[in-house]
Amino acid sequence: MLRKLFFPSLAFTALALMAFTSSAQQRNSDIERFDAYGGFAYFTTPDLNLDEHGFHFQAGYNLTHSMALGFDYSNVTGHNSLTPNLLTLSGQLQVQTALNDLALAGLLPPGYQLSVPTGASTQTFAAGPELTIRHFVPVTFFVRPDLGAIREVARLHPADPIAALIVQGLAPSGTKISWASFYGFGGGMDWNASKHLALRVQVDEVYNHLFNDLLKDARWTTRLSIGPAFRFGGPIPEKK
Repeated sequence: MLRKLFFPSLAFTALALMAFTSSAQQRNSDIERFDAYGGFAYFTTPDLNLDEHGFHFQAGYNLTHSMALGFDYSNVTGHNSLTPNLLTLSGQLQVQTALNDLALAGLLPPGYQLSVPTGASTQTFAAGPELTIRHFVPVTFFVRPDLGAIREVARLHPADPIAALIVQGLAPSGTKISWASFYGFGGGMDWNASKHLALRVQVDEVYNHLFNDLLKDARWTTRLSIGPAFRFGGPIPEKK
């Protein structure tokens, strides 16, 4: 639902700002060297039915009128349910074998469906270039490649003895930690309230394969983020 609302809202806001903006572009003397951003972050991974919420931090340095370098970090938490169809083929076979053994022993209730509630805590780390578009004074648009690393901690909370037995075979400690690289793209806009303050709205779409020893498929994750950006450090050099 948030994704469906976010993209039309972003497009409408951008068009509205452009419609009421003069053609004058931002001058170098109005562009501060550094910026820092902190805001709300929402992650959604549809293939895992996983939604997470938390915070997002960025620090950037404006090299020129149209190019910046930056560091990006986010930290979010959420929960979903782990089901056998998400597992690797070997994991599915392991689960099915255990369930068959329980059924033969008369210990599997009729119609039993395995689903393990799981808590997730995710961090992302990225750095790289960003293209900035400053053709309008009140608004700055930006696009960037997304290259970085993602770390996730999954805590499995089996709700019944059968699920607990299965989890014991898949993750004996009940907790799994995974690191993976990701790639993708992102962008958004700053609504420039003043030279030193802006409201930033942005979206990123990245591809990753966390827990590749447990989950069978790589997946896309979307991050939506909104919050204030602060500019400081003096103006960038004028064009020569």
